[in-house]
Amino acid sequence: MQVTLHQDKCVASGQCVLAAQDVFDQRGEDGVAVLLDDRPPAELHDDVRHAAAVCPALAIALADS
Repeated sequence: MQVTLHQDKCVASGQCVLAAQDVFDQRGEDGVAVLLDDRPPAELHDDVRHAAAVCPALAIALADS
């Protein structure tokens, strides 16, 4: 799985961090999401799919790799 985070779309809701804290974090100054791992291990794929689904800004794109 390849994960892409479009920070310019992010509205800093933090839903991605709640869903997949090993893959996403938030910047302290403005809360915009930060991608920690653009190729997470298979055991995190369900969490990452959930994070993409609950992102209110649709800022997370997933692709099979």
